[in-house]
Amino acid sequence: MNDYVISILLGIVEGVTEFLPVSSTAHLRIAEALLHLDLRDSFWKMYTVVIQLGAILALPVYFWNRILDFVSTFPRGEQGDRTVLTHPLSLTLIAFVITAVPSFLLKKQIGQNLESLAVMGWALVIGGVVMWAVDAIFQKARIERLEEMNLPQAIWIGAVQILSAVFPGTSRSMCTIAAGQVAGLSRSAALEFSFFLSMPIMVVATGYDLFRTLRPKAQDAADSALAPVMMNAHAWTVLAIGFVVSFFVALAVVAWFMRWVRARGFAPFALYRIVAGIVLLVLVGRGII
Repeated sequence: MNDYVISILLGIVEGVTEFLPVSSTAHLRIAEALLHLDLRDSFWKMYTVVIQLGAILALPVYFWNRILDFVSTFPRGEQGDRTVLTHPLSLTLIAFVITAVPSFLLKKQIGQNLESLAVMGWALVIGGVVMWAVDAIFQKARIERLEEMNLPQAIWIGAVQILSAVFPGTSRSMCTIAAGQVAGLSRSAALEFSFFLSMPIMVVATGYDLFRTLRPKAQDAADSALAPVMMNAHAWTVLAIGFVVSFFVALAVVAWFMRWVRARGFAPFALYRIVAGIVLLVLVGRGII
């Protein structure tokens, strides 16, 4: 298949799945396997990192006014009842640190799991069951808006996020949404915090992987699946197509998902995860992918 068509397809997959609670990592790996791409190829590994940056760029664009409001009201908040530790920006940073430090220390285990479609399949199934149960049980929210969150809730959500880093297929957004609902957040508040927390997590994680790809150290050759990439005009074009497609698709999906969650629950996504995970496990078990 033409590289440009492959780039468009992967950009669509990334844009659609990055912010839905279905795991973009698992879907990209499945798509790459079905398209018979060499998962050890350094270019396609870098490509995956770059299109994730394209998708994450959709968040500050969509939430630009909210971000400006938070910055302008820091640290007291809109109602004047927040502190340096309880302002939404601070809570996002605290949750990010709690997620990032253990994830960095466990990077070797994460790298191994990224190559395992079986791990992703089980993570999809288990995460779907958990998400369905949480959405059904924790329907009475104590906190309707992101501005009402407190420090223990941010710490709890950040800790749960570690699971999504260690077990690809779990999904960052699924972990944040489920943890948020358990902590008493409404569906929309949990989803919005998921989006805000995704910004620093994804920028740092993908930026770190991209740096190691372009400026590898000696130890990375043994410890990392990433490797130096030789770029030419064709490669840059393929990369640009995926980046742009993932950005615009992700922007549309974020806008749609915010509207959906305000009126409906997460059960359809939980069901999809379970079905997709079972299908993936069957395909892996039969050696098809």
